[in-house]
Amino acid sequence: MYKNSEKKIPESEKLGLKELVAIAIGSMIGGGIFSVLGMADQISGHATFLVFVLGGIIALFAGYNYAKLAVAYKKDGASYTYLKRAFPKKSYIAAFVGWSVIVGYIGTLALYAYTFGSYASAMFGFENSILAKDVFGFLILTVFLFINLMGVKTTGRSEDLLVYLKLLVLLGMGIAGLYFIKPDHFTPLFDKGVAAVFLSGAIVFVAFEGFQLVTNSVEETKNPEKNIPRSIYISVFIVTLTYVILAIAVTGILTPEEILKAEEYAVAEALKPAFGKYGFIAASLAALFATSSAINGTFFGASRMMADIAKDGVFPRVFSKMNGSFIPKNALFFMYMAAALFVLFGKLDAIISFSSMTFLLVSFFVTIANLKLYKETNSSLFVIILSILLMLATLYLMIDYLAKNEPQTLYKIVFVYAIITVSFIIYRVMLLKKQQK
Repeated sequence: MYKNSEKKIPESEKLGLKELVAIAIGSMIGGGIFSVLGMADQISGHATFLVFVLGGIIALFAGYNYAKLAVAYKKDGASYTYLKRAFPKKSYIAAFVGWSVIVGYIGTLALYAYTFGSYASAMFGFENSILAKDVFGFLILTVFLFINLMGVKTTGRSEDLLVYLKLLVLLGMGIAGLYFIKPDHFTPLFDKGVAAVFLSGAIVFVAFEGFQLVTNSVEETKNPEKNIPRSIYISVFIVTLTYVILAIAVTGILTPEEILKAEEYAVAEALKPAFGKYGFIAASLAALFATSSAINGTFFGASRMMADIAKDGVFPRVFSKMNGSFIPKNALFFMYMAAALFVLFGKLDAIISFSSMTFLLVSFFVTIANLKLYKETNSSLFVIILSILLMLATLYLMIDYLAKNEPQTLYKIVFVYAIITVSFIIYRVMLLKKQQK
């Protein structure tokens, strides 16, 4: 049995608004935008840029509920902690959501590592080598595993640098690309229908996953009452603006056929007509910065969530063990190894859809928790109800689309949830038997 002392991190070592915004942006602008842009274009056509506007709106509504709950309870653990508060007599609800969200974070780590490996391989001339992609993916996971093991402030400073470089390159490329767009690529705007925008918005929600991570470190934050909400709203706004500019540039320069052919290289491919090989290099560097900071931020927030909920026995308590610098080293090592396996055996389309659905579901349950606790969190009942309706509609459209167009992907998602459910039940039964002895 591991004992953990209460967190007494010096004020100078705590995270300020700048670090929190960097972690949130770094976690959102990761492999998602590079991997899902082609998928979004296939579904929504000329209106692809509006998909990311919709994604930003959903993220803002979800962020409102996370921020209110985080400030009210000032406890790490995020979604697990909030559901535990809302349903104290039904601990299995919070526990199962805790399991699901950790697997979702592992999936996004794999997505980011996969994208990093793809771009790194292309830059060094190994774009057709699966081995090279895997090696680069494992390498970047390893680098940020050790950075996170070095401490809170080291993680925050490295994230600041990566995020600022990433935003500079991405926004610079996107704005430059606007000068080369072809207006006829956007007419008619809703060439695949208005409903297609909502369908696509659900599928690509993984590109906005990440703002929740700042609520996993509320105990390590300076002035959380102000900095947690501000960091969520600022980061979602900046990310949405960046995505929209990139989407306009890519779809305005490339044809749908060219975007489909380029797959996750669509952003780099769009810059070739304007900047030649230098545009591809710049886009590749942006992808490397983006995925690196996303891995860094996800490791930081998700490992702390896993450690916090492991203290309650939701996971084996060994994952709650902290070192002398309050780093959840066992949780970090577990997530590292699991993400590496996902990179090796996972399929990109299934990872994207599973991660999007998981974080939509978790955001929905967090909103339900805030509905139950809205008097304690001083939240607007009107905003909460709007959030619930928006998420329910988005989830329905996503499942309906997958069932009709990509049933194999839906079967894979159901299979993963089945594995999580069975594993969760087995662990709970074993835990209960142990407690009864």
